Amino acid sequence: QVHLVESGGGLVQAGGSLRLSCAASGRTIDTYGMGWFRQAPGKEREFVAAISWHGGSPQYADSVKGRFAISKDNAKNTVYLQMNSLKPEDTAIYYCALPQIPFSTAIRIATVADSVSWGQGTQVTVSS
Repeated sequence: QVHLVESGGGLVQAGGSLRLSCAASGRTIDTYGMGWFRQAPGKEREFVAAISWHGGSPQYADSVKGRFAISKDNAKNTVYLQMNSLKPEDTAIYYCALPQIPFSTAIRIATVADSVSWGQGTQVTVSS
């Protein structure tokens, strides 16, 4: 049974930074890509960032390119999302996603081409 736990969310002023973490248990992520999605109040869940199983070829939503960076640490079985230059429109619940099949690329994760397991989410609030 895969279990994902996000952490690192909080309240930050516009222009600030946060680093989100997603710790996986029940599966080692060394052969799995992972992704981050977010859902703002009244909106659908949207893609934010993804990383391929080999740790490269990241994909980002246009709205976060140049500000966010995704990385994964296989030794810690954790994926991270470094968020810089935060804007009020980044306010949302952030969820990590782990595909149920190995060797996923970031592009497939971004389009949710395969079934994924979700974490419970972590709230990010950016004040203006």
